[in-house]
Amino acid sequence: MIRVMLEHAKKHPGLIPQFFFILLGMGGASFYLFRLAKGPHVTWRHESNPEPWNNLSPSYQYKFVAINTDYKNLKKEGPDF
Repeated sequence: MIRVMLEHAKKHPGLIPQFFFILLGMGGASFYLFRLAKGPHVTWRHESNPEPWNNLSPSYQYKFVAINTDYKNLKKEGPDF
């Protein structure tokens, strides 16, 4: 498949930026999916820690980018489990 892409790129050089941006988008999406899967609020083995989100502090920033929320000043609003 890569050989076919290289042959098409040699015949039509205008396809090179398209191949580049497609690969860049696929790599970025894969990296973000891996980042989400390895987060501290995700559990893959339910036997060791079935509710890992209970161990996070209230100042943990869940979102990738928080524009309006200052997570450093948040306080816990519930009991400890």
